[in-house]
Amino acid sequence: MSIELSAMSAQDYDQVWALWNRCEGLSQCDSRSQVEHLLQCHPELSFVARRQQEVVATILAGHDGRRGYLYHLAVDPTCRKQGLARQLVDRCLEQLAVVGIPRCSVFVYQENEEASQFWNALGWRQRAELKVFAVDL
Repeated sequence: MSIELSAMSAQDYDQVWALWNRCEGLSQCDSRSQVEHLLQCHPELSFVARRQQEVVATILAGHDGRRGYLYHLAVDPTCRKQGLARQLVDRCLEQLAVVGIPRCSVFVYQENEEASQFWNALGWRQRAELKVFAVDL
């Protein structure tokens, strides 16, 4: 069965949210309004992979004008090990380069060893000199 990549749209939210919910933790920043806002600001950066009409993989991305950020990379467990994650990351990085963004970061939970191994395999480096601080508004 073929899988098709396309830009994520607001209409994809319910399927995307369900996939994220199956694959990882979510926060208040993952609300429909927050995701729709990001998609409006950067419509060319977030993607879904569909098998027929079902979203089986997704990546949410944005930038601040200086640095790119990948927020949610999720692949349905039944579709892993097929290169979908790499394709989605590559597509995002290509689009970030098109809009002039020279660097991209991703945040990975400490305990998510599978994700750490994935990013290492793609050649990303861990920034041990940084700490991340956050506050919910």
